[in-house]
Amino acid sequence: MSERIVPLDKSVIVAADVEAAKLPELVQQTCLVEGIGGYKVGLALALEEGLPRIVGQIKDAEGYPALPVIYDHQKAGNDIPETGPSFARVCRKSGVDAVILFPFAGDETQRVWTEACQEAGLGVLVGAHMTQEKFLQSDGGYIADDAPIRIFDTAIEQGVRNFVVPGNKLQFVELYRKLFEEKLDEGNFSLFSPGFIKQGGVISEYAQIAGRYWHAIVGSGIHSPEKMSINAAAKQMTSQLR
Repeated sequence: MSERIVPLDKSVIVAADVEAAKLPELVQQTCLVEGIGGYKVGLALALEEGLPRIVGQIKDAEGYPALPVIYDHQKAGNDIPETGPSFARVCRKSGVDAVILFPFAGDETQRVWTEACQEAGLGVLVGAHMTQEKFLQSDGGYIADDAPIRIFDTAIEQGVRNFVVPGNKLQFVELYRKLFEEKLDEGNFSLFSPGFIKQGGVISEYAQIAGRYWHAIVGSGIHSPEKMSINAAAKQMTSQLR
């Protein structure tokens, strides 16, 4: 399988949704925990301190292993096609290893943004189904029910092998996994899932049905744990992978 962004078969990706001042402690407390597969940096941190500085704080932490940093622009891939190469260039210059795209703006934008990120040497994760309620039209949302499948089909055509699926909607994870297995065969793709703890997803349940390569994206369950340390919370989360 090409483009394994996370070398572990199953892992927990730490969503670093904290203030910049708290980032060093979060990294120090989690980066050496067995089963931690990387870090996801969101828009708020990038705006607060600048993406290069944030990536540097993570990768320059004492004892930091070679874990990938994934940038989630929330939600990248929806502007005009011409802005894709600029986004890719800035992300690459900032030192991130991969980016998340949720390309709801149509086929042309999706293709140009994806190609730009690939050409810049970035790993590309494509998502198409978000975790909140009332997302698809059939549930009262704006997004056509067939849009996620169409987005994933285009991503597959472009060589994307890493996909974001909702961690609190088990039936859709099963649906999308079957799609990827039909198009790519088992073991030729990785799934990444947010939506755990506060949004209702249970890591241990998904670890059993999400396929060979699967990564839980966990934020507050690690960086804002109840009645335990950040290190203990990280170990608790990774233990559920087994």
